[in-house]
Amino acid sequence: MARKRETNGNDDTCCRTGTSPKLGAVRARAYAGWFKALADPTRIRILNLLAANRNPVCVCDIVKHFPIGQPTISHHLKILRATRFVLAERRGTFMYYRVNLKCLGEFPHAARLIMDV
Repeated sequence: MARKRETNGNDDTCCRTGTSPKLGAVRARAYAGWFKALADPTRIRILNLLAANRNPVCVCDIVKHFPIGQPTISHHLKILRATRFVLAERRGTFMYYRVNLKCLGEFPHAARLIMDV
């Protein structure tokens, strides 16, 4: 919540915060990448689909659940891989994807750090 500017005849007077951000720039950049990756409804749904399946899911099976083509699904998966939300493995000519449980376990911790709770 923003504080009102105090004016007692001197325009140099301003409210000051008592603390600085506790989250460093490097970690903030990493967390911003996570949130950016999740800022798309299709990626949220892909992640949800993968989380609902215990075994890795073939990209062709992922495509069946969406009204968009394989190249677009692959683009979304590439973004999810770059942020380590999903892991991929090649089996022959097909790619299989699964949720990266370690990364997802860090996500609530990141939210707590950001909100300082």
